[in-house]
Amino acid sequence: MKHIPLVQSDPLLKPFEKSIIQRFRKGKLKELEITDGKNPLKDCTNNYLYYGLHKTEIGWIFREKAPNAKQIFLFGDFSYWQIKDQFALHSIGDGDWEIEIPHSFLKHGEQYRLWMVWQDGADDRLPAYVTRVVQDPVTKVFSAQVWDPEPYIWKNTIPSRPTFPLIYEAHIGMSSQNPEIASYISFKNEILPRIKKLGYNTIQFMAIQEHPYYGSFGYQVANFFAPSSRFGTPEELKELIDDAHELGISVILDIVHSHAVSNVKEGLSYFDGTPSLYFHDGTRGTHPVWDSRCFHYGKNETILFLLSNIKYWMENFRFDGFRFDGVTSMCYLNHGIGVNFVNYNQYFDSNVDEDALIYLQLANTLIQQLRNDPLTIAEDVSGMPGMACPLDLGGIGFQYRMSMGISDYWGKTIKEVPDEKWNVGEIFFKMTDKRVEEKTISYAESHDQAMVGDKTIIFRLIDKEMYSSMMLESHTPIVDRGIALHKMIRLVTLSLAQGGYLNFMGNEFGHPEWIDFPRVGNDWSLYYARRQWNLVDDPKLKYARLNHFDQEMISLINSNPILDNQAIPYVRNQEQQLLIYNRGGFLFVFNFHPTQSYTDYEVYAPTGNYRIILNSDSLQNGGFGNIDDTIDYPSFSKDNVPFLRLYIPARTCFVLEKVDGQ
Repeated sequence: MKHIPLVQSDPLLKPFEKSIIQRFRKGKLKELEITDGKNPLKDCTNNYLYYGLHKTEIGWIFREKAPNAKQIFLFGDFSYWQIKDQFALHSIGDGDWEIEIPHSFLKHGEQYRLWMVWQDGADDRLPAYVTRVVQDPVTKVFSAQVWDPEPYIWKNTIPSRPTFPLIYEAHIGMSSQNPEIASYISFKNEILPRIKKLGYNTIQFMAIQEHPYYGSFGYQVANFFAPSSRFGTPEELKELIDDAHELGISVILDIVHSHAVSNVKEGLSYFDGTPSLYFHDGTRGTHPVWDSRCFHYGKNETILFLLSNIKYWMENFRFDGFRFDGVTSMCYLNHGIGVNFVNYNQYFDSNVDEDALIYLQLANTLIQQLRNDPLTIAEDVSGMPGMACPLDLGGIGFQYRMSMGISDYWGKTIKEVPDEKWNVGEIFFKMTDKRVEEKTISYAESHDQAMVGDKTIIFRLIDKEMYSSMMLESHTPIVDRGIALHKMIRLVTLSLAQGGYLNFMGNEFGHPEWIDFPRVGNDWSLYYARRQWNLVDDPKLKYARLNHFDQEMISLINSNPILDNQAIPYVRNQEQQLLIYNRGGFLFVFNFHPTQSYTDYEVYAPTGNYRIILNSDSLQNGGFGNIDDTIDYPSFSKDNVPFLRLYIPARTCFVLEKVDGQ
């Protein structure tokens, strides 16, 4: 690579062109090392087919990588949980161990673990490549489980990747209305139809990779190849994904390759008696904030483990792609903690973990070899240039990056800025200030804002009045303000998105309260780790109206090529707090003023007749019905320039479509 298109699109990268070229070449050299230059990467990342427990025609075979081990035994139900020599693995070189077992010795559903012996100690472990882990309800001990069911038969084809992902971020376990841990099947039967009706074209599943602590939200992973048994069986997860595909909905996995849980008995930490089989040694091997283990991306054992993990989820479960969690933590030696990324030097200095960037390049290379149109998203708060730029243009290769600053902006604005000082020019800038060569996923709020310790947008706006004033006939200034701004914030965020949009499960209808997983502090209660669908299903409550607005908003984007075009601002009047822009031929009108309405407001619009097709003020969308959306709005000429005259009530937004020309 001699000339880098990424640099040509951003001249500020010119001083770092050599670094970008060097990184690209190192990535190619590492790929050649792994593939020996003979096969594509997808054919050389099959660790999950080699290691772990596998049934063959003549029996079972189990393999494990543990270079520091002196002895390894399988023990479990089949050995009455005794360590027996007949179940000892033997070394086959290169740190690998193996045992062959007759079919009759292992039965579907039996549990087992490893007994690992090293130079100065011994302990039990779960296999690194285990694909099924269950927890004893009494002892709370996690064990591997022999899993040999009838193979799942896929019924549906994989849908094409949506041009603009409209993502419904979801957690299986907390998707029930009841204080319980929900299942893959209950999600399929009860939540999937809601997502389809709302119009979201992509589901992002959290907490699928097995994690010992439920309250970690799935971000402290122990068993990377095991779908969480809390929610059901692997086949039930496949059935859920299969049914989503039947509805034309893509499914992506919120994958955690940025760190691993520090638990020893359940996870990979000190797996073979050493801290550094897959991780960095010393202080660099432990995350200072998350208290988890940090992967060593320069080691082939780690790279092949993680790349194999990607292929496993795509091949075995037909995930359509991934949202990579914690990318910022991966890319910098200090994990980006306390760093305000304000200049380009910070993306290329000695704080950057180049091994991690090379791994991410390899991961994206693999994903694109496995699927013609995958969906990959980087959760990177640092804004590293090229993160969501194709590899052959000098980037890291993700299709999208999370636009994480938008949710921070809304939280700060609601909390700190009086309504009459909301800056409409700043709103437009914050929504659209993205690198032109990279696509982003915009969101007003995600699961992060719904957790205990933070607040969702609706809770920031309404707070305790959610408990007393959400009946349709009830009107208080606080609730009326909150309902109006909730809709406006979501529409302006979505309609100015530069690639896609994300919503966390339940936030579309203004789900009250927070998420609090069972823990000591709440006496292990599941009360707040659920979704109160009964609220949105009650037509007497305002939640149903917010839900209807979200459905209409998503339908508008699904039905029209709005996001194909750049937004053209027509009005950014700070004194009037009016924001009006054209995108894709549609006119988006926002009046953020808390009290001032405008009658016969003249706004430029291409010649034609216009009709309101989305109206936050309609009764069915939780408004007051002050805007007549049944009439056409014809343009008129003023000094040979076409204009519309509009009535724009305070705290409303609506969208006009040109229905014919003049």
